[in-house]
Amino acid sequence: MELAVTHRGADFDALSSIVAATLVYPGMVALCPNSLQPNVQRFISLHKTAFNLARDFTIQPEAVRRLAICDCNQWRQLEHAAQLKQCVHAEIDLWDHHLQAGDIVPTWSCVESIGATVTLFLRVIQEKKISVSPHEATLFLLGLYEDTGQLSFDRTTPEDIRSAAFLLEQGGDLGLVVDFLHVAYSEEQKRVLYRLMRGARQYQINGRRIGIGIVRVDQHVKLATVVQLYARIIDADAVFVVFENVSGSYFIIGRSKAPDIDVRVILQAFGGGGHAGAGSAMAGEEAGNAAAIREQILTALYRDSAAGPLVSDMMSYPVTTIAPDMPLYQAETIMEEKGIHGLVVEEDGLLAGLMVLWDLKRLTLRKQRDHPVKAFMQRDVRTIAPDATVREATHVMVREDIGHLPVVKDGRVVGIITRTDIVKYLYGMM
Repeated sequence: MELAVTHRGADFDALSSIVAATLVYPGMVALCPNSLQPNVQRFISLHKTAFNLARDFTIQPEAVRRLAICDCNQWRQLEHAAQLKQCVHAEIDLWDHHLQAGDIVPTWSCVESIGATVTLFLRVIQEKKISVSPHEATLFLLGLYEDTGQLSFDRTTPEDIRSAAFLLEQGGDLGLVVDFLHVAYSEEQKRVLYRLMRGARQYQINGRRIGIGIVRVDQHVKLATVVQLYARIIDADAVFVVFENVSGSYFIIGRSKAPDIDVRVILQAFGGGGHAGAGSAMAGEEAGNAAAIREQILTALYRDSAAGPLVSDMMSYPVTTIAPDMPLYQAETIMEEKGIHGLVVEEDGLLAGLMVLWDLKRLTLRKQRDHPVKAFMQRDVRTIAPDATVREATHVMVREDIGHLPVVKDGRVVGIITRTDIVKYLYGMM
């Protein structure tokens, strides 16, 4: 007997992976966990007869010859871990996109940094030209879209996108995908979210907006969906929520859309698991109270989230400056000769304003160009410090819709960052 298994609280990537395993390993049985995410439960309720899923299955360890462990690399995360550990005669094939070390020692593994585990199976399915039905393609799309944020997360790879195209060609239904990825919130979830929104704190860490909340829960609630909605509402780069239950233990959930904030690294101190964008951990009394856990998370964020390049690393210098009494036509000539679109205006060595080419182009009368720069320059100039991060500079320029950001230290202009510099940074061109 051959079994495909996955973690408790299975999401669509987990479910799609064990179903895909039955295509890659003919005759394999997909053992579906009893603990499922709410939208996955909805999907299975509607598609009970569409997939050959085993539930309430009695495992006979001596009869198992192969285990395909999917989207998981730790025994304790498996629903039937005790029985599965007894399958001593079984070869273990590990399929996963979580790169952190686990305690499962496989006979063979396919573990790669990729958007979704199901993509690894789809690679083999395409190589072997294995037939995929429309309802299988839809399930696989659900797994792929859920774990890649509909192909928008930073960890999404070109292979994930090609796999999505393949599944659409096999009849995958995007309408159903959208329907099942849309989560309906219960009244209790809404109450938890309300308490979270009231008590959570927001932080700026290395130019990233981080939300951290503490909520006490008195009854069983599907918490992951609450955290996802909270992250969307506050538009944070990452969120971490500490849920305290009546027994005194803590459940920590983290979500990140920033490539430099790795949730699994932040939650390692609590024995947590997951991947860069999503993870969770359980903590007992040894972790202290909820406030102490929050401080540990903050410490890890300051330590482990990369600040990235500083403004001083990419600013242009020396800066071309002009006097406020210079005629506009001369300022325009300087910009054309130097191939730049803005000039810093200084008076007595201090920043007085900014003259931008776009403002000059809007002058309709030729005689206006004889006026001094100070008559048309921008006086309320936003500046930034050289030890700020490039990410902070990006946020300022996007939020305030400005194309030039003078870099000031001790009241003196020491450099400048432009919109072109930011675009090059965002696209990895510098």
